[in-house]
Amino acid sequence: MFASSTGSQTTSRRQALQEIACGFGGLGLLDLLNTERQAHGATLLRRRDSHYPAHAKRVIFVFIHGGLSHVDSFDPKPKLEELDGQPVPIEKPKFNFASTGNILKSPWKFHHYGESGIEVSDLFPHIGSTIDDICVIRSMHGNQVAHGGATLLLHTGDGVLIRPSMGAWVLYGLGTENQNLPGFITITPSSYHGGSQNYGAAFLPAVFQGTRIGDGNTAPENAKMSNLAPAQKQQVLQRLQLDMLRRQNERALQRDGHDARLEARIESFELAFRMQMSAPEVMDTSDETAETESLYGIGEGPTDDFGRQCLLARRLSEAGVRFVQVNHSYPRNYWDAHGNLKSNHQSNAKKVDKPIAGLIRDLKRRGLHDDTLVILGTEFGRTPAAQGKNGRDHHPHAFTMWMSGGGIKSGTVYGATDEFGYYVTENKVRMRDFHATVLHLMGIDHERLTFRHSGRDFRLTDVEGSVLHDILAS
Repeated sequence: MFASSTGSQTTSRRQALQEIACGFGGLGLLDLLNTERQAHGATLLRRRDSHYPAHAKRVIFVFIHGGLSHVDSFDPKPKLEELDGQPVPIEKPKFNFASTGNILKSPWKFHHYGESGIEVSDLFPHIGSTIDDICVIRSMHGNQVAHGGATLLLHTGDGVLIRPSMGAWVLYGLGTENQNLPGFITITPSSYHGGSQNYGAAFLPAVFQGTRIGDGNTAPENAKMSNLAPAQKQQVLQRLQLDMLRRQNERALQRDGHDARLEARIESFELAFRMQMSAPEVMDTSDETAETESLYGIGEGPTDDFGRQCLLARRLSEAGVRFVQVNHSYPRNYWDAHGNLKSNHQSNAKKVDKPIAGLIRDLKRRGLHDDTLVILGTEFGRTPAAQGKNGRDHHPHAFTMWMSGGGIKSGTVYGATDEFGYYVTENKVRMRDFHATVLHLMGIDHERLTFRHSGRDFRLTDVEGSVLHDILAS
């Protein structure tokens, strides 16, 4: 500290630099801080080495919002057909969302597909035709029975507390492959059941949060990145404007101290400037062939919307986006079949079946499947017993998800449930096991990927989680 001219106050070195020689010293310091902070932002987002050789370079996470019924899709239960309408002969879980009645058989038949012979229901014939590229996990187990908590558990590893999303953790651990695009993008996410927390950064630096394209109310053909316009012809003027804005924001940081949100905004302006040329080109699918569009079901009625989302996910992944989430989400789409199960699941499955299968086929033919991890996830399954006359209630105790590509042992089934689909009987997979496996496939040790916050080291898997080595190709 320096003594002031009056001797009654002290002046900091920073204040002195601002006052001496008309403030030129302060300008010099500001320039140094500006350069340092720019380097800090670039450091946060730079591409980083994985802990060990990765199986996958990128993730495409397909989220089925509302609770896909495992006993009607990928986990066949002939016992439900045999005892349809009869009381459940085993004890139901004590942890329930609502009461249920007697056993309800599946409205759909199951068939063996591919060389692996894995059974898939009539809901998903197209996905069934790609089953030899998929590992079906029939033994998922959660601890949240409501949509909000279960959705947050799937996305962040915690159904109660505010935690960074899986995509944010992956980006924090590995950085971005393309400095001109966000490293984490979510397409038409729902504003409900956790909303932006499902793709948020929480206490991680805000630069790692997901970039939203549209929301659950937006038709995919109208979905855009907020406030992003194509590059202006007068980019020199725009660059001068951004530099001036940056200087003002830097002065605010200098005056007020560290502010993660403001620092993230500064970096987002810089990224947006670079994105003006890159993002519109990637999001413009007009150069795709008619054959490719047909693969995704684009222009074919119910499959058009989700087909566009899946195609965009492939384009973003191919362009270097590390983590892309595709949402079949509320309120435009919802799998919450408390009543009229057959109508609900039938109409929704028609929208996603062909596009998801098309995504796998397109990745394969473009040489991207082997190092792209494709995940189909839902927040929980549905009860084997009926809710009302023809619905199923929430069921977190046992449900199904699957993975494809990116180091996964394809054409396999992992885990099992009892003959009704109520409880996991073999190889229970908790959500933190699932997250540990995703990170492992990306070359990240889930126990080493930590962030210091509030006096402790946090990680996606908290203090639990085991990698599912049996589902890995090698």
